[in-house]
Amino acid sequence: MTMKRSILVAAMTMTTLAGAAAQERTKFEFWYGLTGDLGEVVANHCKLFNESQTKYEAVCTGQGGYDKAEQNTIAAYRAKQQPTIVQIYDAGTLNFMLSGAIYKANQFDKDYGLNVDWKSYFPGIANYYATAGGEMWSFPYNSSTAVFYWNKDAWAKIGKNEAPKTWAEFADDLKALKAAGVECGFALDGDTWMNLEQFSATNNIPIATQDNGYGGLSAELVFNKTAYVDHMKNYKAWLDAGYARIQTTQVGKNLVQAFADGSCASTITSIANHGTVKNTQVPDLKWDVAMIPVLDAAKRTNSLVGGASLWVMQGKSKEEYEAAAAFLKYVTSPETGEKYIVKNTGYIPVTVKGFELLKSEGFYQDPKMAGREVAIASLTASAVGPNSRGIRLGNFTSIRSELRSELEAVFTGQKDVQAGLDAAVERGDQILRRYEQTYKGAALP
Repeated sequence: MTMKRSILVAAMTMTTLAGAAAQERTKFEFWYGLTGDLGEVVANHCKLFNESQTKYEAVCTGQGGYDKAEQNTIAAYRAKQQPTIVQIYDAGTLNFMLSGAIYKANQFDKDYGLNVDWKSYFPGIANYYATAGGEMWSFPYNSSTAVFYWNKDAWAKIGKNEAPKTWAEFADDLKALKAAGVECGFALDGDTWMNLEQFSATNNIPIATQDNGYGGLSAELVFNKTAYVDHMKNYKAWLDAGYARIQTTQVGKNLVQAFADGSCASTITSIANHGTVKNTQVPDLKWDVAMIPVLDAAKRTNSLVGGASLWVMQGKSKEEYEAAAAFLKYVTSPETGEKYIVKNTGYIPVTVKGFELLKSEGFYQDPKMAGREVAIASLTASAVGPNSRGIRLGNFTSIRSELRSELEAVFTGQKDVQAGLDAAVERGDQILRRYEQTYKGAALP
């Protein structure tokens, strides 16, 4: 055999072996809800995992949104075609806890040796996803909270160099900004996560009875009887006075765009949008983030976590679960998971270990990243209490939709504030009663 032929045979053999090795990989499905740039980050996380070893392969498929990820997974489970892992957002937590379709994360951890340090998760994150007994049934993956974005040059026009700490101070600032020639002091929309859930949590105000649903399925909505009513009346008054502006894609640009291009001097949105603002801002925009205002600065409580966690589904093979375990270990560890997510998005680390790792590497000293630690301060502003633990209400996505619809009617002058909130509570309670009937006799975990 000639040397040339020997080299050719060797190359063919190596190719054959490589192909066989690739075919021998144990595959499992991972469905995710994030879309756009954030969805690409998740897809690349899968790619990095696949490239990090040769034994397993994650087949990762975007579902076109959080809502669709939940709906598609439920339908797939009924057809026995469910993925091994699925990314489900915060509002879907109770639905999955009661579904009977999930492999509990803490048990999966024990069965497949992930050695998760559950105590390292920030309490504001862990408590949202944990059972009443503190057991974690899913793996927190991408987490955020709401923060106040403010234009420093706009506030300089009214002689201030700090963001407002209370809603009363913010109201005075908006009036002064208008007098100083700022056309739009505040961009807002009907998003309930920002203007109901975060407001209620940071001011220690209930959204529903039974500790916001953690106490049982008989919970009833109460946000039409709390300080939230006056808060929304203030929003409407600011709109009417020209201090604030509704910013949604329906009117041309959303509130993140309106802040980044300098059209509006402030907004409240997720810390996950920090990178988007930084990457899309007009060149001369000087801005920062702060914790959202509260009613009484001396009584601030922790804000709520947003984002999603990873759920393992029942009904898969041992081999698939072994592959899933390797994947979960990779994407949730501080070194290969949290650091990657935080550096490539606006999300925050979910564990103390992840936060300390990023700090030790100087992440928060980078001018492009400075301010993101405000979200951690907000989530840890107090010990987690009954009104700041989270929201555990059945079909909460539908309740959010009902409130958003009513708020849009209120903000556009079609309805009175109290009437709109009363209607949202009435329909929301109907959703809760149907949910309670569906799971009649079930005890919340």
